[in-house]
Amino acid sequence: MPKSKAPYPAQFRQQMVELVHAGRKPRDLAKEFGCHADSINTWVSQHGESKSGTVTGVKPLNAAERQELVDLRRKYRQVQQERDILAKATAWFAHNGVPTSTTSTR
Repeated sequence: MPKSKAPYPAQFRQQMVELVHAGRKPRDLAKEFGCHADSINTWVSQHGESKSGTVTGVKPLNAAERQELVDLRRKYRQVQQERDILAKATAWFAHNGVPTSTTSTR
């Protein structure tokens, strides 16, 4: 049975994160140091930084915030559908010459 590789030391992972923060690409570091670029990307994200090396400063969403986001996305999709329906109806009425408002009888 093949022996599995030991995990990378914490110091090595920290150095990779610092190199990405300094502007190096995870793909290039992976080739140079013999590890996988996905591993480097994971280490960077675990240290609160984006893959480009810039600090995101964004905390993960809690359960209530995540549910609110799901609800807002659902409502947004509904509003988009309603807008599309109204746009099609307006175009249909304009094409068929049907007046969309009532005229005054005075």
